[in-house]
Amino acid sequence: MPSAVSSSGGALAVLRFGRFAAMGVVAALILIAGVWASWGTAQHAMLTKGRERGTVEVTWCGGRTCAGPYAPLSRGSQPRAKVVLENSVAVEEGRTYAVVLKPGGEQAVRSGPAGIVYAWVPLGGALLLASVVVAGGLLRTRAAWVLALSGTALLTTAFLVV
Repeated sequence: MPSAVSSSGGALAVLRFGRFAAMGVVAALILIAGVWASWGTAQHAMLTKGRERGTVEVTWCGGRTCAGPYAPLSRGSQPRAKVVLENSVAVEEGRTYAVVLKPGGEQAVRSGPAGIVYAWVPLGGALLLASVVVAGGLLRTRAAWVLALSGTALLTTAFLVV
């Protein structure tokens, strides 16, 4: 007949495993969401081969977007009277930016080092958030520090470059 001590120890081990599994899944989902949110823009900024590249002189900024005329730099790209950039702290009216056009439209994404780093900002936030889950839920302080410092480095670099 099993004793009360051994059955409570088994239950405790199952609960501990459940907590680690749940927190591991939460941390993984946070990181996957950060990559997913970043990749939508980062793929255009990083993988420019075969895409239309040029510059945009921002002449108008609204609540969520900025726009201006597009001057092509890559072969086969055509000038456009207006392309649209996301309005952010990284875009100012009156300045010219190197951009890559998204296929099939007038949407543009900043290119070059500033565009690439800025595209990965959601991943930086996800790294910081996941570090809290890893430290508190998984009790892995070294891994949490690595995640936190990586996120901080990415966000700081984005702040300095943009």
